[in-house]
Amino acid sequence: MKTTVIAAFLIAALASFGYAQSEEELAKKTQNPVADLISFPLQNNTNFGLGTFDRVQNVLNIQPVIPINAGPVNVITRTIAPVVYQPDFVVVGGKRDVAESGGTFGLGDVNATAFITPAAGGKVIWGAGPILSFPTATDDVLGTKKWGVGPSAVVLAMPGRWTVGVLVNNVWSVAGDENRSDVNAMLVQYFANYNLPQGWYLVTAPINTANWKAGGDDRWTVPFGAGVGKLHRFGKLPVNLSAHGYYNAVHAENLPYADWTARLQVQFLFPK
Repeated sequence: MKTTVIAAFLIAALASFGYAQSEEELAKKTQNPVADLISFPLQNNTNFGLGTFDRVQNVLNIQPVIPINAGPVNVITRTIAPVVYQPDFVVVGGKRDVAESGGTFGLGDVNATAFITPAAGGKVIWGAGPILSFPTATDDVLGTKKWGVGPSAVVLAMPGRWTVGVLVNNVWSVAGDENRSDVNAMLVQYFANYNLPQGWYLVTAPINTANWKAGGDDRWTVPFGAGVGKLHRFGKLPVNLSAHGYYNAVHAENLPYADWTARLQVQFLFPK
């Protein structure tokens, strides 16, 4: 009896999500990285054309976002747990078949960010805070084996149908396996969304990265591309779906790199 009552309560609570906000309002809210909104995105990035044998890498990012209200500010916690299939790239010991078909699957290094942002918002929205990297990889090839820390910041504006902004972070290794290379890596993600009726939107949100420990020709990855998305409701549960494609116009010259990336995202929303 108790189990039935609890289940009924949870179903009723789930059904109540999203009543007060339209598809357009929720779609735009999902485009704000520091919105006061609980969400559970699953972002899958499939990277094509890696290495001599044009291998395919897949990274599923599990990215729960949980806001914490603290009076005049909100703390927006964003965690990224990557589940990775990493293909082998090179022939080692004459084992060509391994480089053509071998690979490793498992959990990569988990990153966690806490953005502190004014609760009142404004025409220009911003947030800043620390980013932490944890050596959680289940295999050596899937992570750095280093603890990392650094700053992260985001700034954006939402005029009319537009949402435009940029998110930046840089992580330095501070501890970990002394036999592994130190980490000094930056991520820059600019984003622009144009919102259409009924929860549809156009988006570009490429992830640019710089490995400051690499040589000049291997330092930057700069993709260009775009996508389309829509805010759906499954019953009363709002779900944000999007599909993107990005071509790596700038990439490493002497290391395996992806030619292009297909990104699919499913984001479950739990508005208040």
